[in-house]
Amino acid sequence: MLTLEEKQGWRNRGVIGGLQAMAERWASDARSEGLDERQIAAIVELMRAYGVAEQVDRPDIAKAIRRAASPDFIATIESAAIEDVGELLDEELLDEELLDEEPDEKEELPPLEIPMGESEEIIVVEEPLDESEEPVAESTSFVQTAGEAAEPEPAVEPKPQRIPPPEPTHRAQARSARQQQKPPRDPADLEKRVTILPGVGDSTAEQLARLGIVKVVDLLWHLPHRYDDYSQMRTIAQLRPGEQATIIANLWDVRERKVGINRTVVQAILGDSTGTLHATWWNKWVIRQLKPGSTLRFSGKVGLYMGQKTLDNPVFEDVDEERVATGRLSPVYRLTEGLTNNRLRSLIYDVIEDYAHFLPDPLPESIREAHGLLDLPTALAQIHFPDSHEQLEAARRRLAFEELFYIQLGVQQRRALLRQAAAEPLPLSDEALAQFCQLLPFDLTAAQRRVLEEIRSDLARAVPMTRLVQGDVGSGKTVIAAAAMWAAVVQGAQAALLAPTQILAEQHHRGISQLLSQLRRPDGEPVRVALLTARVVGATREETLSGLVSGVIDIVVGTTALIQEGVAFNRLALVVVDEQHRFGVEQRGALRTKSDIQPHLLVMSATPIPRSLALTIYGDLDVSRIDEIPPGRTPVKTKRFTPADRERLYSFIRREVEAGRQAYIVYPLVDESDKLDIGAAIEAHQRLQSEVFPDLNVGLLHGRLSGAEKDQVMRDFAEGRYQVLVSTTVIEVGIDMPNASVILIEDADRFGLAQLHQLRGRVGRGQHPGYCALISRAQSPEARARLDILAETNDGFVLAEKDLELRGPGDFFGTRQSGLPDLRVAHLTDSETILLAREAAQKLFAEDPTLERYPTLRTQVERFWRGHGDVS
Repeated sequence: MLTLEEKQGWRNRGVIGGLQAMAERWASDARSEGLDERQIAAIVELMRAYGVAEQVDRPDIAKAIRRAASPDFIATIESAAIEDVGELLDEELLDEELLDEEPDEKEELPPLEIPMGESEEIIVVEEPLDESEEPVAESTSFVQTAGEAAEPEPAVEPKPQRIPPPEPTHRAQARSARQQQKPPRDPADLEKRVTILPGVGDSTAEQLARLGIVKVVDLLWHLPHRYDDYSQMRTIAQLRPGEQATIIANLWDVRERKVGINRTVVQAILGDSTGTLHATWWNKWVIRQLKPGSTLRFSGKVGLYMGQKTLDNPVFEDVDEERVATGRLSPVYRLTEGLTNNRLRSLIYDVIEDYAHFLPDPLPESIREAHGLLDLPTALAQIHFPDSHEQLEAARRRLAFEELFYIQLGVQQRRALLRQAAAEPLPLSDEALAQFCQLLPFDLTAAQRRVLEEIRSDLARAVPMTRLVQGDVGSGKTVIAAAAMWAAVVQGAQAALLAPTQILAEQHHRGISQLLSQLRRPDGEPVRVALLTARVVGATREETLSGLVSGVIDIVVGTTALIQEGVAFNRLALVVVDEQHRFGVEQRGALRTKSDIQPHLLVMSATPIPRSLALTIYGDLDVSRIDEIPPGRTPVKTKRFTPADRERLYSFIRREVEAGRQAYIVYPLVDESDKLDIGAAIEAHQRLQSEVFPDLNVGLLHGRLSGAEKDQVMRDFAEGRYQVLVSTTVIEVGIDMPNASVILIEDADRFGLAQLHQLRGRVGRGQHPGYCALISRAQSPEARARLDILAETNDGFVLAEKDLELRGPGDFFGTRQSGLPDLRVAHLTDSETILLAREAAQKLFAEDPTLERYPTLRTQVERFWRGHGDVS
């Protein structure tokens, strides 16, 4: 230790807290080794004296410590009759006043205080301090920092070039010093390329561009994806294995060690006044940054190896620098090849410090105050480099509110835009409604009647209806849509139903034709329902197109063929979109442009929609909910199984087939994959047909078949030619096969809960009970628990909320279909913030629909929604 002190110029920094801080610990170790009490007392007193002595006097005290530590020390003092430690020195260095200020050797020293980056230091503005000089403190009541004495040094007349700091904290001083060195910044620099930043050349700019960072402002919005928690400051003695912590320690020794032919590790010994530990880095180049004798701040996860505390790959910084990577919640960013987290973190830190204050805050001050939100520069600074967990949460809350506020403003604008144009009123009289209901082979449920009344009310007005009808599997949405289309026919207008698939379009066409063709138009002619898909060609297609233009066709059911060029209507007044989340944003709005007047819009979803999504993705729609299943429908029994149960399940399927029922077996893939060890339909079909059910007819259905082939397979299954149908998720939506009673889903953990619920809805649609078997190889408790949720409830709304929570909106509906801009911070599961943002947006929009008084906010909302036009 004294050798290290000599190398450092006798600055009392060889041990954190100084020699005086380790005196008691050393004394305890010495007693355990049986050292003479007189020798211990002498060395302890000398160590304390070393800490409070002038720097020029410390070499002589070090000689005295060495002399006191020699094996013949006791014999020397006995023969020389030395009674006072001061007599060990050649000069009068230990005067009585100095020693009187020291605590009694039996009195415990106060525990070492760990500096938090706020200690005061002197800024040298004219000439640098000499290496041997110590900075002068303004006050004796300061937090002890690494290498400083436990007691304040005697007052020394400051030299003229030392000017006391104008600000009390180390952070403010460091910032002031850097700002004096940097050229002035300009707000326009935010929009310039990152190459204007110091140290960023073309190579680094190319790396940043791969992360979407091109301009300086992009660095501010490249947010951390997680944090390492190094905020817990500890002494080495306080460290506990397994925790993330930060220490301030002296680097006693550092060396390289070969661990393989081409592998080298860097190992170091770190020490403070309470103990030592070993640190290891697996990057050999780090040794260039590690200088023995330096005092650094180290952060990392504490380990234990052969009883010795360790830090593996700790990050480190000089104690005199502001904490960017250590001693705090340290940001971890998405990276690209050639760009390290340390490099990116430092770049972002500098940009926040130099440019964040230039960012205009789009949120009106009144809204920030009403909701207790941070201003934008502070929020960005705290989300990158949070001072605490509370500040991080406050930053997240501000940025999440902002994104959700933009969504709600966009939704309000689109809702107002939809309602600007007039629609044709389509009142449905009680008499006409009664005519429709008399044709139904069942009574409407209370939920169906309630939703139908909401739609009747909307259609009767000249304001375009924009309503979403959501209901669970088998809740009877199609009959409600048919009633709405009948309202259009009664008024001599046309209606169109857009379905996502050929199979579903044909199914709707059959059902609506059978129902409405029994009714008469106002001119006495029977209602005519047509089908228009990609497979309707030739003379039939021309006849259909002609009938739509002339008005002979009242209702058309089709796929995306309906929105192609060349399709025109005589008097389109109502558009129904089924399973709307299966369409892209542009497709959803295209049918509304097929009419000279704004048609009413009815959107249907068999996937129950969580409340938070109803307020965002569908925020411009009025939402109706059919939350009642028709009487007589029994819940599908669902259970999770392992692959070991597969043969038993095949036997159950065979029993159901023998009883006259049919079964689905669903796989996540079409073909086998080299990368994924999950089931594939084509290979499974061959095995099931030849080995498991050789005496049955097993069909195969997947997305690679042509439309005609898919239709033929489904037709054969519906007519009973296949007893078992092997399929992918193409059967997920709308397929109505009343005779199917069993669905076995392989690798069920690969699907979302909402998707599994839809697949489960393909069985139990007739008079026979339905069964759903979920086979999963997943071993994780989380995956098993997720599937068990499906077994516990048949409520699609409960499952939808859980699925959104687990998978997020992109996976819930498919990213392309969500119609929302990407969110950096906000979560669409955060119903509380969504409601607050919705309330604030509605209030602001009512006061200023064009946002004329808030130009910055208006620009930001337009930029946020750019490329995401029509929500509904």
